[in-house]
Amino acid sequence: MSGGRTEAPDNTAVRCALWRAMHVRTDPPPHVFEDEIGLRLADPGPNWRSRPDMDPSATRAFRAAMVARARFIEDLVAEQAGRGVDQYVILGAGLDTFAQRAPEAASRLRVFEIDQPGPQAWKRRRLAELGLAVPDRLHLVPVDFEASGGSWTAHLTAAGFDPGRPSVIASTGVTMYLTKEATAATLRRIAGLAPGTTLAMTFLLPEELVDERDRAGLRASEAGARASGTPFLSFYTPREMLDLAREAGFTDVRHVSGASHAERYFADRTDGLRPSTGEDLLLART
Repeated sequence: MSGGRTEAPDNTAVRCALWRAMHVRTDPPPHVFEDEIGLRLADPGPNWRSRPDMDPSATRAFRAAMVARARFIEDLVAEQAGRGVDQYVILGAGLDTFAQRAPEAASRLRVFEIDQPGPQAWKRRRLAELGLAVPDRLHLVPVDFEASGGSWTAHLTAAGFDPGRPSVIASTGVTMYLTKEATAATLRRIAGLAPGTTLAMTFLLPEELVDERDRAGLRASEAGARASGTPFLSFYTPREMLDLAREAGFTDVRHVSGASHAERYFADRTDGLRPSTGEDLLLART
């Protein structure tokens, strides 16, 4: 895959962007997370809200989970930036819009978006078409993960990342598409970075650990991923993910349940909006 070739982002990346916009347009304020730039990038056409996966009622809890995890990540970035960390790496960036939505916060950071070359070239083109320039402190790092042999850190360093300085690294919605061996290799690479580096990584729970009300949605997501040629390969119990991180070399590891986002971000809501279960986070520090 050449860096000059463009190809649209996958269905999951587009769905995430549209659900963020749906939260702003459908759910009453206060909004947990505000992002309509992803919708502009995706440009899904005038009837996008009629898509089955945009049904405002059926997708309500999953939409809430999506914006909750995004808010959690960016709260973490803000917290670490307040402690002097000035590098933020987004693995599998997709249609992330942090640098465009929060230019003041992003100006205090060097932001590195890592993604496959084709979708990233597509995103760069769409940003230009929308008049959204790529700021100097945003680095789009194309990595063909299959061809690179896993050496994405070398590409990151070549783009200006300083492995000797602490950073925040986010990997959301990625581990389910990778083998456990590939995720373990990623964890080892990150654990070898500078002391003070923080990783936030999402993972899907096995069905038996998902609330009964959310299992049908998980099965539908799994079937959709398989039908689109990107099947889910890996699920983790919290203990499995914590053990994987410790084995990789992290000394400070913590499990953050997706259910905990309900209390953190939705406790005072009167409309009953709450996130679904099924996706948890690993928080690990070197």
